[in-house]
Amino acid sequence: MRYSEQFMEHIEYAFHAFCKIVLRHEAINAWRDLKWKEEREISLDYLMSERYFEPSAMDSYFEKQDKPTVFLVFGKEVIIDDEQLATALSRLPKLRWETLLLYYFVGYRDEAIGRLYGRCRSTINSRRNVALKHLRKEWERLEHEEQKADTF
Repeated sequence: MRYSEQFMEHIEYAFHAFCKIVLRHEAINAWRDLKWKEEREISLDYLMSERYFEPSAMDSYFEKQDKPTVFLVFGKEVIIDDEQLATALSRLPKLRWETLLLYYFVGYRDEAIGRLYGRCRSTINSRRNVALKHLRKEWERLEHEEQKADTF
C-alpha cells in the first residue's frame, strides 16, 4: 500500500510535534526533580564548613572485648555476640532455645526441625511461639535487673 506524499508529510510533522511535546514534558520533570533535590538535600561542602564532624563511621562488630557465646545445636555452632540475648537464651529450657536457634540462626524451617525431634510442623511452630514468649519475658527480666543495678 502506497501513501501519498501529502500523507507522509503529515505523519512526519505529527511525529515531530509528538517528539517536541515529549521532550518538553521531560524537561519539566527534570526541572521538578532538580527543584525537589534543591529543597531537600544539603551540600556536603556546606555541612563541612558549618561545623566539623567526621564524615564516616566505623562499625564496631569485631571490636568487642566480650567473648561471644557459642551454642551447640545438633552439631552446629551458633555464635551469639549479644551478651544479653545469650543470657536470656541460656535461661530457657534446652528444647526451647534449641528450637529458636535452629529456626532463626541456622535457618531450618518448622518441617526440618520437626524431623529432628520426631514431631509434626504445627507442634514445632507452637513450641517456637511459646519459646519466643518466654524469651521476651526473660529479656524484660534482664532489663529490669540491669535497671535495678544501675540505680544502686
